[in-house]
Amino acid sequence: MSFLLRVQLPDRPGSLGSLALALGSVGADILSLDVVDRGAGYAIDDIVVEVTPGALPDTLITAAESIEDVRVDSLRPYSGVLDTHRELELIDQVAGARDDRLQVLVDGVPRVLRVGWCTVLDMGPQGAYRLVGSQSAPETQAATAPWMPLEKPVALDGEADWVPQIWKDMDTKLAAAPLGNTGKVLMLGRPGGPDFRPSEIARLGYLSGIVATALG
Repeated sequence: MSFLLRVQLPDRPGSLGSLALALGSVGADILSLDVVDRGAGYAIDDIVVEVTPGALPDTLITAAESIEDVRVDSLRPYSGVLDTHRELELIDQVAGARDDRLQVLVDGVPRVLRVGWCTVLDMGPQGAYRLVGSQSAPETQAATAPWMPLEKPVALDGEADWVPQIWKDMDTKLAAAPLGNTGKVLMLGRPGGPDFRPSEIARLGYLSGIVATALG
């Protein structure tokens, strides 16, 4: 079974090696690592690890945090496809799709950006409405989207009045980005967190901008 571990660790030589040894001591194999963000003296990494069936996920947290100044931001099961060129492949898939390009987009984004679900919203006479959603998108939809139209990628307030209660109950972190100048918006949901980092918002903006060009 695989898990996605988001950790904050000191940005100094040897930190990642010490973490790898600690995870290995509890039988976890590192399958991939992405640097999510960097700050003054620290780095935020997403690490996909594989553990033996029946292993307790809590042992991963204990092992990681046994290293000085390492903090686990989140741990959740991971079933995505490992690929170092995820964005490029998704853009190619969207551009090459004959029909339902938006559906191809929302189905691929959760794997690429490591979120729980994705939808595309548009504005109509009665306000915002959902055009398409990924398979994992919640059935409960937001009745309004007062933050639309959107000019740039942003992290949204998951506790705002417009957010459905069930999303709040699941501690869903939200982000969105405009799809070019179409008026449509790509919205992401990450139930249970962690929060979207500034670098992830920038990555979302990059992806949505390129995809908008591919959509024509």
